[in-house]
Amino acid sequence: MLIALAAMFFGSMLVAGILRFSGWQPTGHRNHGQLQDPPTDLRALTPLRADGSGYAWEPAQRTWRILVAPAPGCRSECDQLSQSLDRVWRLFGHNADNVEILWMGAPPAALAQTPALQVLQPQATLRAALPGVDDPAGTPIYVVDPYGFVILRYAPGSDPAGLRADLARLLKLK
Repeated sequence: MLIALAAMFFGSMLVAGILRFSGWQPTGHRNHGQLQDPPTDLRALTPLRADGSGYAWEPAQRTWRILVAPAPGCRSECDQLSQSLDRVWRLFGHNADNVEILWMGAPPAALAQTPALQVLQPQATLRAALPGVDDPAGTPIYVVDPYGFVILRYAPGSDPAGLRADLARLLKLK
């Protein structure tokens, strides 16, 4: 009886160790976006708003950002993307005040009325700092933490529900 009890105890520890070091994670702990490891540091860059003033990261406010840097000439794809982002932002409800949407360039009309929208001037240095920004498949979406680090990248055409789920989990980290 003692041997069976010890085998069950050490056997479960062995299985847990194998799963841990093989890289397996439960489905509930996986990100929908691509985790940037190491995260891209944007703190040294000061994005400029459409009016020419600087956009400060201000980590004390605990604001998470959805950053979109579309290529010039983006039309129908950007319209669909802007509608999806507006819907995602509105679904945050009372947490919507802790999320901003940063759009580089002129935003589509569907997004222009969103209160969380911050329009940034297109800047080559900021655009170049974003990983995989010139994806031939379309416009990627980035999640930037309150300190100015790009931590998640969503491939063009990815499901906005994944963005919402990941950001909802991050907003709980207050």
